[in-house]
Amino acid sequence: MKTTDIQQFRQADHDIDPIYINRWSPRSFLDKDVPEDVLLRVFEAARWAPSSGNIQPWRFILARTKEDRETFHSFVMDGNRKWCERAPVLTLIISDKETATHAFDAGTAWGYLSLQAAKEGLITHGMAGFYKDKARELLNIPDEFDIQALIAIGYQGEKDILDQELQEREKPSDRRPVQDSLMEGSFQ
Repeated sequence: MKTTDIQQFRQADHDIDPIYINRWSPRSFLDKDVPEDVLLRVFEAARWAPSSGNIQPWRFILARTKEDRETFHSFVMDGNRKWCERAPVLTLIISDKETATHAFDAGTAWGYLSLQAAKEGLITHGMAGFYKDKARELLNIPDEFDIQALIAIGYQGEKDILDQELQEREKPSDRRPVQDSLMEGSFQ
């Protein structure tokens, strides 16, 4: 989707970098590999996310080969599986539970990853719709790690590759006004 098309769905109330408005989570992926150097830049950005005590509790398990993606597909719920099977890269974000802020820190790394992906011309789509227990078993994830999210990464395809239900949802979502998220002094 072109930047001008996105502007019909999203407008910032305050002056911010356009990357925040233009980054969204499409479900239509091209069947096109992501070059190694581009993918490494995306994860390099995640590496530089802040974390409590500089612990950097996040880890990323990648699926880029057909076999690895099929393993990942086996634990994705049907609603997500029908579109994410076209994504050339899937990554599972996990975090070491050694600090109380591990999930918050892993979320920050995901944010950095998604913004760098947008700068690289890629799209990302985060998912919670997968079976964590099955993922833990199939990917041999130790108990000291929490499973946070599954991310699809790739190049955006045309929405006509999606079924009718998904085509109707394939547009950037707006956000509530910033004033609705801010509270002065206490919860109001």
